[in-house]
Amino acid sequence: MSEVKATNITWHEGHVSRDEREKLLGQKGCLIWFTGLSGSGKSTIAFTVEHELVREGRLAYVLDGDNIRHGLNKNLGFSAEDRAENIRRIGEVGKLFVDLGAITMTAFISPYLADRDAARALLDDGQFIEVFVDVPLESCEERDPKGLYKKARAGEIKGFTGIDDPYEAPKNPELVIKNGECTPQQAAAQVIDYLKSRGLVRS
Repeated sequence: MSEVKATNITWHEGHVSRDEREKLLGQKGCLIWFTGLSGSGKSTIAFTVEHELVREGRLAYVLDGDNIRHGLNKNLGFSAEDRAENIRRIGEVGKLFVDLGAITMTAFISPYLADRDAARALLDDGQFIEVFVDVPLESCEERDPKGLYKKARAGEIKGFTGIDDPYEAPKNPELVIKNGECTPQQAAAQVIDYLKSRGLVRS
């Protein structure tokens, strides 16, 4: 857990409620948490969902793992402690986006159950949607779009998830996508159908 250094501070409630923002947007804020091995297609699916939702007139945004590490989390590495802090910060940012009323997506490996559960605990019931992009390690290695597995196997990258660091698969995700068996558009349709079935966006 991160050390609390800020003292003598008070949480200020906004003057506009989440309900008011959600009525304006015609949707309910939620955090769709894509998790899976590197190369499983998390970002591709998330950006496809974002594109489709915006095309339908929804407010949606993707918090992409690499993009976040270019800015907000550029001071973090890939140790277990830094991974936990990476996810903690993203959970807090996601919580703010949900309060805005946005359909927010994260695309992070987020390999540890405890870290994902901590992110879930920040939100109300039904607002955190864990999507397990289930692709076997061998398939991810074959894809290896960034050449990371090759470097990890050669010992050039240490602590790489799936090679010399564990990936703890979700036990009860809201949605499982077998990404090797469908197109990004079909995967995105599964996510959007789920959102509509839960009343998070109007059908």
